[in-house]
Amino acid sequence: MSHTPEAPPGEHGATGDAAPAPPAAPAGPAAAVPAGSGELEEAREALRAVRREVAKAVVGQEPAVTGLVIALLCRGHVLLEGVPGVAKTLLVRTLAAALELDTKRVQFTPDLMPGDVTGSLVYDARTARFSFREGPVFTNLLLADEINRTPPKTQASLLEAMEERQVSVDGLPRALPAPFIVAATQNPVEQEGTYPLPEAQLDRFLLKLTLPLPAREDEVEVLARHAAGFDPRDLAAAGVRAVATQRHLALATGAVRSVQVSREVLGYVVDVCRATRSSPSLALGVSPRGATSLLATARAWAWLSGRDYVSPDDVKDLARPTLRHRVQLRPEAELDGVSVDAVLDSVLSTVPVPR
Repeated sequence: MSHTPEAPPGEHGATGDAAPAPPAAPAGPAAAVPAGSGELEEAREALRAVRREVAKAVVGQEPAVTGLVIALLCRGHVLLEGVPGVAKTLLVRTLAAALELDTKRVQFTPDLMPGDVTGSLVYDARTARFSFREGPVFTNLLLADEINRTPPKTQASLLEAMEERQVSVDGLPRALPAPFIVAATQNPVEQEGTYPLPEAQLDRFLLKLTLPLPAREDEVEVLARHAAGFDPRDLAAAGVRAVATQRHLALATGAVRSVQVSREVLGYVVDVCRATRSSPSLALGVSPRGATSLLATARAWAWLSGRDYVSPDDVKDLARPTLRHRVQLRPEAELDGVSVDAVLDSVLSTVPVPR
């Protein structure tokens, strides 16, 4: 039976605070399961249940929650942007609590060194030898908190890990656990004391999700929960529990790869991305890597919606969060107050939709 998830990954939501995440089991490889099997439907329901668990701690922000689940299905990384206090860290912490994934957190600061993230060689006086001490990057879900508050050298330490799922220390590559996903938070670049992420690193993120300030009703609900005793540092007390296992995630990941995409929809994805390259408002359009990312997220959204094929609406729903960090406004467009999302909306309105 097919269900439609509550909300596509748009940009509306609420707020909260950080909380600890539980330890979990190591990951295994993705498995292929025949479409329509009981196990496959169980995996889909488990991923939907993750979003319901997150709602126990985070008010609103359904599009961001859905985006994080889509990233898990695609084995992709996520960048969450918003002003302090809109539940970026709490959102990732709660997601980790609802999944059986090993999770570690790194608080990015101006004095953080690359070795603090990847690990380093440590001299053991007893054996008179150097041994490798793993850094926090050796996990399944890495929360890179306020990633744009650390200098470019330390930001770059994640590049190899995000692209190759490995880190090289002293010339030796060391594989990271599977799955390995980075969920990074950042404050808007216009905030004081931040370092804009380089284009090469931005392109490694599958999605960029923006968390706005909450609507009035959501903010009242946040205060009501706190008045009733909600402690964002105690997710267990809020009733958050692990509802999706590593096997569920592996089954779902394999199933997403089998979602069918017609030639016409493939052409639509390409046309949308090519249109960004000729937009008069953009100095940099979407690369072929961005097109493959849009295809991947549209397939995951289609599967999560209970379908085994991608529709043009799936592409439209995922275009903004998948592409907004892969384009660059022209200076004159920025001076005119034009936003990247507005340009992408304009592109989507001009590209013919296949029937």
